[in-house]
Formats: sequence, C-alpha cells, structure tokens
Amino acid sequence: MLPVNFIQTIQHINGFDREGFEAVHTNSNPITSIRLNDEKVCNNLSYLYQQQVPWCNHAYYLKERPSFTLEPSFHAGAFYVQEASSMFLWHIIKQLYANNTEKKVLDVCAAPGGKSTLLASYFKNGLIVSNEIIKHRAAILVENLSKWGTGNFIVSNNDPKQFANLTSFFDAVVIDAPCSGSGMFRKDKTAVDEWSLQNVKLCSQRQQRIIANVMTALKENGYLIYSTCSYSEEENEQILDFIADNFSVESVEININPSWGIVSTKSNKHKAIGYRFFPDKIKGEGFFIAVFKKNEFSKNNKFSLQLLSKLTSVENELIKNFITSTIDKKFFKHNNEIKCINTAFYADVEKLANLLYLKKVGTIIGEVKGKDFVPHHELAISNISLSNIATLELNKEDALKFLAKKELDINTNKGLTLITFNGLGLGWIKVLHNRINNYYPNEWRILKI
Repeated sequence: MLPVNFIQTIQHINGFDREGFEAVHTNSNPITSIRLNDEKVCNNLSYLYQQQVPWCNHAYYLKERPSFTLEPSFHAGAFYVQEASSMFLWHIIKQLYANNTEKKVLDVCAAPGGKSTLLASYFKNGLIVSNEIIKHRAAILVENLSKWGTGNFIVSNNDPKQFANLTSFFDAVVIDAPCSGSGMFRKDKTAVDEWSLQNVKLCSQRQQRIIANVMTALKENGYLIYSTCSYSEEENEQILDFIADNFSVESVEININPSWGIVSTKSNKHKAIGYRFFPDKIKGEGFFIAVFKKNEFSKNNKFSLQLLSKLTSVENELIKNFITSTIDKKFFKHNNEIKCINTAFYADVEKLANLLYLKKVGTIIGEVKGKDFVPHHELAISNISLSNIATLELNKEDALKFLAKKELDINTNKGLTLITFNGLGLGWIKVLHNRINNYYPNEWRILKI
C-alpha cells in the first residue's frame, strides 16, 4: 500500500494518473535492463533481449532477470545492470555534446557506478571524476568502474564541499542526488516503509547543500545535470527554482520523442524545465531529470600540484614488455603503485591529488618487485592491449570456479597467465609445479556457485 500522504502530495502534478500509478505498483512484473560495454563485446545474454531501451545506445530490456552473479561476463565488465529511466542521461549528453567526447565530467554522488560507466562510454577521450562520500559505497564504486575497464576514471571519497576549491574545472557536473526514493517503490518495498514527509524535507535540504557546494567547480557555459528517483516536488521542481534563484543559469530543453511517454514539467517560479518518468507511462521506474547551462564565470584558483613519482628506466622497460602501445598514456606512481591515464589529463590528476582523497586513478598497472613486474588485477580487466602474456580461455563452469577462488583442474604452462572468458579478461593465475595461485581479489570473489 502506498502512503496516503504521499499520494496527496503528488496527485496535482502534471502527468500523474492515480489509477494507472497505483495499478502499476500492484500488478506490474519487475523490469530488468542492462547497458552493454561497447568496448567489451560479449553476446551471451542476447537470447534474453526483449527490446532496446529507446533513449540509450547499447541498452536492452530483458525478458527475464537471470542470475547475474553466475554470468562471468558480468564480472568481466561486459555490461552493467542499470535502471532504464536513469539511462536517459545518455540521450541528454548526446544532445548537449554531439560527438565531442573529450570533456571533463564530475559525477558527484556516483556509487554504485551506473551513471559513471555511462559517462565513460560516451566521453571515451574524456575524464570522469566519480565521487562518493560514504566509504563502503566508494569501495563498490571502485570495483564497478575497474571492471568497466575504460581507464578514464578517477574515484574520490570526499564531501561535496571539497569540490568548491576546484573553480571552473569541469565541463559538466552530474548530481544524481540522494533522495527520499519514492521512484523505487515498485522495486524496493522497504522504500515505502521508510518514506515520510520529514525525510523528503531533509533530502531537499541535503540536495540544496550539494548543489551549492559544487557549482563553482562548473565552468562557464558548462552543464549541470540534476536528477532524483523521487516524485516529490520539494526534491525536483522546487530544487530547480532554488538553482535558478541562487545561480546565473538558464534552463535547457531536451528534445524527446512523444512516444516515449516522458512527461515535461516546469518549476513554479522560474518555469525551469524538467522531465518526469512515471512507471505507468514508460518502461522503467520513477525518475526526474533536468539540465541547466551555467552563465557565470567562477574565478580560477591557482592550483597547487601534488607531484607524482616518475617511473625509473627499468620500470618503463618492464612495462613496455607487457603493454602493446604506450602512445597517449602517462605512467606514474601513486600510493606505491604504477598507474596510467591519458596523457592529456595527467596535469589534472596532479591538481586533484592535492585537493581530494583519491581511491582510484586511471588504471593500476602493477608494481615492480626485484627484477620482476607484478601486474595488478585492474590491468587484467582493463581495455589496455597486452603483449607477451600467456592466456587461458575457460568455459563457464571453470570461469565461475576461478571467480569463486575454488580449485581449478586445468593443464597449462607454468608461469603467469591471464584467465579469460569469451575473450574478456577475468584475472591472473600463476601456475607453479605443484599448485595454482589464484590472484582474483578476495573481496570480489563469488561466495556461492
């Protein structure tokens, strides 16, 4: 049963149909959708495709929900399980940026990583800074972005107020704000029990605080993309008026196909445009999103740099034996690990490292121990082309054993070997004369197969 006072607060909203809304919350089958990683082609779930998500490339609704835990390609980063409504972000950035893929984007409240992986797939030559304030959620974010493998991520674990020092740094800022969660009522029954008018008010205050903290980090003519999975006006249209009241911005209209069923809305005071997703009108969950263009210039701060350690000539030579091409890649040491990122963003890494606590920077390549280079797990699941590496393709049964760190009965040559499934890297093993060492991260392993 939906809370009575919840219905009362939204029944006047444009597009709300009480009969259809309540019916879809009682009679609807669960909707599952995935977004494919176009740099890790794997079609083993194609038999489940029902139809394409209309507003997002490489995204599909599934006929049924499989056990993703038992899909090795999921652990390899071949796809991300994401709610279809939130994938509308792809349609927005496609309109805003056409084919410009070199932007710097901040995803403020990024865990578990759906929007960040989407942004990375679009801005292939850009930099995605994914922030999460809660420590354990930041660890999940690191895992999901590492599996995606694109290498253009920085993950930070900071309060949004710390971004105020990064004046005029980002071309776009995405705020998928913490909210009261009413848009998830159909999928998460606990969200119904936890909903209250007081929580809506608290969320609205938090959303305003986050926006105020990060606006200076957005460049002039940059775009603020704000979204929630709430139906409440206090967290949506009223937030749009808060933004227009406090910052020099203009509301941006997004072209949408009328057949999609998305409802356009406007804020009461400034008539700022937003888009509502009602589950009785679209194939997805409740969602709200809006876009603003920033019209004011925030004076640039002088950034202090945290100079990162350079590699020795020996380390450089060892890496060249592993990596096919080092063109456009900058290698450096951070937290005693060898990492790499697109050369164009190396100076940005030095700026961010001085201001933020960074949990992930680009791709961890590995470390040198004595005369040997020891590759990191991130290298195994990255999109970096490797050379001089032995590989071993496993079937699904053995791949799941590897992911669970169970004993493998395989015959292969001694030494370091990259384990693959459907051609996608899963991790490393080292074959010794009497045993096989499995280097898959303990904290990521499958607990039951």
